[in-house]
Order: sequence, then structure tokens, then C-alpha cells
Amino acid sequence: MSKKNKKEKKSISSFSILFIIIILLTVISWLFSGQTFTPTIPAGGTEEVSQVVGAKISDLVMSPFNGFRDAIDICVFILFLGGFLNIVTGTGALEAGIQHVVKKLKGNELVLIPVLMVLFSIGGSTYGMAEETIPFYSLLAVTMVASGFDTIVSTGTVMLGAGAGVIGSTVNPFATGVAMDALRSVGIQPNAGTIMMIGLLLWAVTTIYCIFCVMSYAKKVKADKGSTILSLQEQQDMKTAFENSGSANIEFTRKRKMILIVFMISFVVMVVSLIPWGSFGITFFNGWTSFLTGQNFGDWYFGDLAMWFFLASLVIALIHGFSEKEIIDTFIDGVKDILSVVLIIVVARGASVIMQVTHLDLFILDKSAGLLQGFSPILFVIGAYILYLFLSFLIPSTSGLAYVSIPVMGALAQNVGLNPNVMVMIFTAGCGLVNLITPTSGVVMGGLELSKINYSTWTKFMRKPLIVIGISNLIILIASMLLV
Repeated sequence: MSKKNKKEKKSISSFSILFIIIILLTVISWLFSGQTFTPTIPAGGTEEVSQVVGAKISDLVMSPFNGFRDAIDICVFILFLGGFLNIVTGTGALEAGIQHVVKKLKGNELVLIPVLMVLFSIGGSTYGMAEETIPFYSLLAVTMVASGFDTIVSTGTVMLGAGAGVIGSTVNPFATGVAMDALRSVGIQPNAGTIMMIGLLLWAVTTIYCIFCVMSYAKKVKADKGSTILSLQEQQDMKTAFENSGSANIEFTRKRKMILIVFMISFVVMVVSLIPWGSFGITFFNGWTSFLTGQNFGDWYFGDLAMWFFLASLVIALIHGFSEKEIIDTFIDGVKDILSVVLIIVVARGASVIMQVTHLDLFILDKSAGLLQGFSPILFVIGAYILYLFLSFLIPSTSGLAYVSIPVMGALAQNVGLNPNVMVMIFTAGCGLVNLITPTSGVVMGGLELSKINYSTWTKFMRKPLIVIGISNLIILIASMLLV
């Protein structure tokens, strides 16, 4: 009976969830239209009273388009990445390599999880690895399914790995970097050492727990396939998308090994090019790495990465011996396959656009900050953390939220005699936790789309981890506010 109910259960699509959120935000803006507030501004500026503006029908209708305009760089990157991955898949090198790895790890497949999660978390802590994880969802799903796990394991490895790193951001330019810059804008000089120390503690505790969480679930699924939380339809989708179509082994030829070397180099270059070397005083990459896109490693962004993967796909296609027509057809087919992920990101950005044009984000921030003024240090930290959980749902961009909120919250902390540096880490921890599950995040919804997992299934898996991570974050943040 339970299986029948599980099979017949209908889940609302990612697109529907996002459009419902956009409509609700529009209605909320009408309800609060005309409400005034005085946003905090950089030191030396002039305070101006602002107010909530009710969204027009045209704002609602155009929000997906405006979201696409805001996210054009990441959208192009993902489309080109889809073409690249389809070229690699068409060579058979990826499947041959996965079969080789699974054979080598026979009986020790669990080793993959902690190793990969630590690597992802380091990326999250150092340069805010988020959108860059999107190609790994489908790639890792194939490996994990072949190893006897399910797609929750592969998704958890990527999302919780990188997410734990973002929660414990240390030198992440898109979180701690912009937050410190926002503090300076209101005349507060941040202490990078304090921020990094708290970030390292958050990173270590969160990463260790996330690894434990994913490995515990993976062990249960490995021992008993019936313990998976995937619905029957999701299990069927997993088999169709990620299990090998046939049992025959694909020969791991010298040519396929060369293709995998190029494949791995492509991702190594992606990681190296995104790390902000200049902020560490490292100038090694200056000059000679700009010949390809005009930007040095450390200054690359999604446009540079899109063309890098396009070039890499051409190199791989030539190694394999694809004809000109095969290259074009295979690349375009890959672009088409990943188009749904791009559309999800576009609609998710539309929610942020509605927040900005109506000033709902600033209004909520202003009113919430006012409520925190009379709180004790412990209640202040808890209240600020809860506020960031809510704001991050509405504004999933960490850099955007930092510039909007830190001038308000950092100045508020200092005015009531608390440490504004701790506020930076309250911000990163709150953002990081919500961005593991918020439907307004293109990374969350895009990753789930690629993994063939319903949003409701992911939220079911994340119930306990969210509570444990949130409580551990609060303990560290409260102790930091009292002791630092």
C-alpha cells in the first residue's frame, strides 16, 4: 500500500514552485506598498526616506526575462558546458573511465565521498564554489549509481560539500570579501584574522558533520536498495538517466585516456582561474595567462569559462576523430539537454528581480534590524541569524545580500557594543545554510534537475541536517560574539 501511494504521489515541478514564489512576492509588494523606511547608506552619504513600491503587472510578466538578463553570463556558461559534456560522453571515455574507477574501488566506494566532499568544501570556502558545481551533479551521479548508491548520495556529496565550505567561508571573495568591503563603506574597518578564524571553525565542524550525514545514508543504500528515499518514479528516472545502457565493458583505450586527461585539465583550469590570486598577493599568473581570453587567472568569470570549455570540447572531439558535422550536432544536442537547467536559473533570478524593484528586500531588512537593537548578545546573534535565513531565501546571491545588508547589520552590531566581524560570519553562515535548500537558488534547483530528484525529496533528506547545522552554527557564532 505504501509503495502504491509513493508511486502515485505527484510532486509540483521546480518551475511551478518558482512561479508561485514570484506571484506571492508580487502580492506581498502590493500589501506593503507605500510603507516607508530609511535605509542605511555609506558613510558621508545623505539619508533618504524610501518606500515599498507595489510591483506592476509588467514587473511580474518581465521578471523571468530580467532574470535572464541578470544571469546571462552563468546561462551561457552552462549551455556551453552542456555541449562540452555531451562531446565527452559521445567519445565513451567518461563511461570507460567510470567503469575503471568502480572496478579499482570495488568494496571501497565509500572512500569517494569524504575525498570529494573535502575538495568541494575547500572550493566553497575559498572562492564560493556554487554555480561551478553544476557539471558535477550529472557526472557524479553516473559514478555513484554505478557504485551501488543513489542520486541523493551524489547530490549530497556535491551540494553539502560545497555548501559546507560556503557556510565556513574564509577568503571567499563573494561572501567574506564583499562583506568586509561593505563594512568599510560605513566606516568600520574589518579584522580579517578574526573573520578567518571563525570561518575555519565553521568550515571544519560543518564539513565533518556533512560528510558523516552523506556517508551514513550511503551505507544504508549500499546495504539495502529499499532504504532509498527516492520515489519509485525517481528511481526509474535514475536508472534511465544514469545506469549504463548495457552491461558490456567499454575498452579503456589510450585515446580515451588522453580524452580524460584533457577533461580533468579543463576542470583544474576552471578552479585555478577562479581563485582570486591577487587578493593573496600572488602575481605568478599575471600576464602570461591572459593570452586566451584577455583576463589573467584569478580574474576569469563565466564568459571566460564558457569559451574555455568550448575550446576544450573541440580538442576532445579532434582527439576522438569526430567529423565536422558530428562535432556540431553533438555539441548542440548537449546544449539542448541542459536548457531546462538554464531556464530554472532564469526564473529563480526573476524572484530576486521582483524583490529589488519593489524595495521589499530593504524594507524587510530595515524593520528587522530595528527589532534587534534591544536584544542581549545571545538573542542578538540568534535573531540576526534567523533574519539572514529569511533574507537569503529572498536574495540567494551572497554578494548582492552582503552589499544590501552588511552596512545595516554591521553598523547595528557596533552601535550596540557587539563585534561587527562576527556579523560577517553570521551573514555567511545564514546564507550558506539556506542556499542548501532554497528554491530561489538556481544552483539548488538546477542541481536537482540534473540529478532527476524532486525538490520535495531533497527537502525530506535535508530536514535533520538543516537543524543540526543550524544549531552548531549558532553555538559557534554565539561563543564568538561573547569571547572575541
